[in-house]
Amino acid sequence: MDVVQLQIRSRRENGRDLPVLVWRSPASVRAIASAPHGGGLGLRRWVVNAQVPASYARRDPDHHLGKLGVSLGLPGRGVGMLTAADVRQHGVATDGGVGVVATVGLTHPVLAAAPDGARQPLVGTINVVVSVPERLTDSALVNAVSTATEAKVQALSELGIDATGTATDAVCVLCPGEGRPHAFGGPRSMWGSRLARAVHAAVRRGTWEGQG
Repeated sequence: MDVVQLQIRSRRENGRDLPVLVWRSPASVRAIASAPHGGGLGLRRWVVNAQVPASYARRDPDHHLGKLGVSLGLPGRGVGMLTAADVRQHGVATDGGVGVVATVGLTHPVLAAAPDGARQPLVGTINVVVSVPERLTDSALVNAVSTATEAKVQALSELGIDATGTATDAVCVLCPGEGRPHAFGGPRSMWGSRLARAVHAAVRRGTWEGQG
């Protein structure tokens, strides 16, 4: 997949210099994302994972991230994520052509099926960006998000963290828009199994980096 290498950039916001991870593609790629900006399924040109203060309380993250994309000179439509974790301390892993970058913030871990409780913060957040080198069908992309989430939870469990993630985790899976599509993204499919191993490794490494 023709996506340029990850960049770490900085922007000035409210008197602070804050880092942001940036991925750019010279052409649109297929994406599925649960992110506040550019979420859903469609063609995208870029992804940003922006660090914000732990006190972040804006209620317009979609608008905020759209303006950030413009300020960074990013063309077309993209995907934007937010986290209070230090995005410079990200975990990276590859497996059979699949590349994953994970930023892991575990200040506010949760169990997905826990009873209703106190209001959760907007940021804290495990963000996962996955690049698959061959095209996936729409259903395979949906399956890939599920597979990535399962692998993330497996990594947390192995690290002794009694949580399924945080209340604001986001996943983005990218693949080419051309070529013969692969119909499966589950953990025992060719691309799904590679994705699962890479997400698992990246989340573990991101957790170590974040606690270092």
